[in-house]
Amino acid sequence: MRRRTGRLRTALTVVTAWSALAGAALAGAAPASGAPDGGPPGFHRLAPGVRYTEFDIPASKGVAHAHVLSVDLRNPRVSVDLLHPGAVAARAPVSRLADAQGAVAGVNGDFFNITETQHPGVEATGASVGPAIASGRTLKAAVPDGQRFGPALPPGTSTRDVLGVGTDHRARLDSLALDGSVATAETRLPLGGLNQYALPVGSVGAFTSDWGTPSRVRATCGTDTDRAAPCSTDTHEVTVRDGRVVSSADTPGNGPIASGTTVLVGREAGAQQLRKLSLGERVTVRHRLVAAASRIPYRFVVGGYPVLRGGQPLAGLDTTTAAVRTAAGISDGGRRLLLLALDGAPEFRTGLTIAEVAGTMRELGSVDAFSLDGGGSSTLAAREPGSTTATVRNHPSGGAERPVPNGIGVFSRS
Repeated sequence: MRRRTGRLRTALTVVTAWSALAGAALAGAAPASGAPDGGPPGFHRLAPGVRYTEFDIPASKGVAHAHVLSVDLRNPRVSVDLLHPGAVAARAPVSRLADAQGAVAGVNGDFFNITETQHPGVEATGASVGPAIASGRTLKAAVPDGQRFGPALPPGTSTRDVLGVGTDHRARLDSLALDGSVATAETRLPLGGLNQYALPVGSVGAFTSDWGTPSRVRATCGTDTDRAAPCSTDTHEVTVRDGRVVSSADTPGNGPIASGTTVLVGREAGAQQLRKLSLGERVTVRHRLVAAASRIPYRFVVGGYPVLRGGQPLAGLDTTTAAVRTAAGISDGGRRLLLLALDGAPEFRTGLTIAEVAGTMRELGSVDAFSLDGGGSSTLAAREPGSTTATVRNHPSGGAERPVPNGIGVFSRS
């Protein structure tokens, strides 16, 4: 991990001074204060369309230190995609994910199923909370609101909220709901989940080869409003291969799921429906994510929750609990993405409140902003020009990178 030398001491008051210019500067107008390529003061170029800076933020609990990437999505050489380890239920450090996928830079992504102390003996899956799309491929849907890990959601938000980049190369905030079914010759059941560590009570969820190897038991634990509630005692699992039922069991299993195979897991009423399926019966499983706002297909999506919309902080944001945070901001009509990770070094570990994160992203020129996982997960890694490996720019608060299920990767073709 790179230790910072000659750390920038740009206070947020300086950020405020140039924030009025941010709209023009970030839109690629004439350089402000002599900054190269029209970027705000302090940014330096990592790759075509990708710049990096760091600065101090005087905050309510003490000084925080921010590391920021500015990503120009108008540049045809630049793209953003999901960093992930190849399975929903798997984790790896951000720097390793970036190197494996050839990203110039990246930050950590969604909150995730990090522990199962409330369900002794049940395996923590490591899977993320919200929807995920990588390279246009849907990987998973959102768990029920009451099953999420992380701080309390702001009023009016849900686990279905996402930050995404569409096939039009524009970033936006949206909400993605699962639309799916399990159909036989006799009946059609609604699908309640896709590659999720928690299923709604009474539902049926689908697990595909994208899930990975961890046990699927966790999907039947807790309730829609209480993550700590006991695991269901009424469960059933059916394996569908090439459109036909090939096996069934009363307890969800584990291990890899082959391509072309779907494992259906039911709890309560969903389990009772799955028990009616016979070996050899033909079953069709259909699923898709439906966007609430955009009709543009998404190439990339990550979960979290919004903190800023239309230039205004969301009502009810926490103003008291400060922590190390990661966030993403959108400006210039979705043509620029700002990725922020706070430093977790001891002198900066008090961090920011969620309300302060919203304010900081707005000062950086964001119109919309999105909170990602924080604490020990907060990581920003980037490659210097000419380097083949990404180095961690902040100091993770745990002393080393925490393996995470996904992140936001920034790619630039030279």
